[in-house]
Amino acid sequence: MQVLDLRGLCDAADYFIVASGTSDAHVRGLADGVVEAMHRAGQTPHHVEGVTAGRWVLLDFVDIVVHLFHPETRAFYQLERLWQDAPSLLSES
Repeated sequence: MQVLDLRGLCDAADYFIVASGTSDAHVRGLADGVVEAMHRAGQTPHHVEGVTAGRWVLLDFVDIVVHLFHPETRAFYQLERLWQDAPSLLSES
């Protein structure tokens, strides 16, 4: 998982969280867990995409956008490289 600080670089969101699941079902389960945790924190997603397919799920909480990928899809889009100027607040090992 990687948390990218986009403040000052992008007007669309303050943070991108980029993570991978090991399969389509795992990606969908991660998405469900994020939505549930954010709901408990009083936040609901403004927009959700890709849950049915499970290859790339986007959860838009306005200031925070969560991208959950199947590993091959994450490698193809390389969002971390696209936003390489953004400071990483948390990076997977």
